[in-house]
Amino acid sequence: MSENIVAETADRIFADLADAQSINSAANDGWKTPLWAALSDAGLPLSWVPEDCDGSGASLADGFAVTASSGKFAIAIPLVETMLAGWLLAQAGLPSPAGKMTVAPARPQDRITLNADGTLSGRVRGVPFASEAAHIAVIAQDAKGYSIALVETSACRIEAGESLGSDASNTVTFDNVRPLARKPAPAGMTQTSLMQMGATVRSLQIAGALETMLEITVRYSNERVAFEKQISKFQAVQHNLARLAGEVAAAVAAAGSAADAIANSTSFDDAVFLEVASAKVRCAEAAEKGTAIAHQVHGAIGFSMEHVLHRYTLRALGWRDDFGHESHWAAELGKFVAARGADELWPLVASR
Repeated sequence: MSENIVAETADRIFADLADAQSINSAANDGWKTPLWAALSDAGLPLSWVPEDCDGSGASLADGFAVTASSGKFAIAIPLVETMLAGWLLAQAGLPSPAGKMTVAPARPQDRITLNADGTLSGRVRGVPFASEAAHIAVIAQDAKGYSIALVETSACRIEAGESLGSDASNTVTFDNVRPLARKPAPAGMTQTSLMQMGATVRSLQIAGALETMLEITVRYSNERVAFEKQISKFQAVQHNLARLAGEVAAAVAAAGSAADAIANSTSFDDAVFLEVASAKVRCAEAAEKGTAIAHQVHGAIGFSMEHVLHRYTLRALGWRDDFGHESHWAAELGKFVAARGADELWPLVASR
């Protein structure tokens, strides 16, 4: 299946069942059930799971295309999280169950420990959609290294929490939880690998959301009339739109480069780290600047619950924190560059 077909399938489902204005005005969450059913029928939640592990067997590039599309629609269901969970389980050859999943940990500083009796312990924060997921794919650590496990969410303690976009973002406590399945992680697969994969999908989602923000903002500026002319005719507004377009282009390029690096690499090496860290930092910066510009052009109307803009801006800002916020990745990037020495800085930058 080609990347275009996969992306077009996702776009078509999102357009039919995840229209932002329809969801924004919906009285309840009833729209989630038909959307998830359509995505599942198309095999998109398990895109990154090989067929012998009960998945769709799509390529990394295919899955990244779906991820970017989900950002363009500000999808508020655990599609990307289920894709990540399936990918993580597949690294250890573990089959993926049907239904919604998420991954843990979702922050670099949090840890899950594999106990001597095979149970899991730890308290991890900001796990996206944990309260809506039936299973959690976990990477845990003991003295021997890393293991990958599948856990029933019902076996954990889930604390209520929300992201900036009002999506579930929960603290999950593993209190000697016995996993349904567990295997040692393959060589080179660490918690940092999961953080890099997660940071890349969040960068793609931010970039996708920014693309839609630009589209919405340009359309509004052409429709809104002030002092008897469209506000898009004012030089100050034109300047802001150009700045927003620049932030969007930077985010799309950075996120796409990180996705390409992972898709074309056999391991999470230094080249992948450089791309991923740079993408998360740049996309987070673009989210901050881009959302401010979009709301400035819209005026107060963009903050109202009736307008769809906030669905994109709040999620883009919230995604900055998942799998390492920009301060974390900037610090890690600084350590990486410093360790290589001053003489390697320009060759490193020029090689990308």
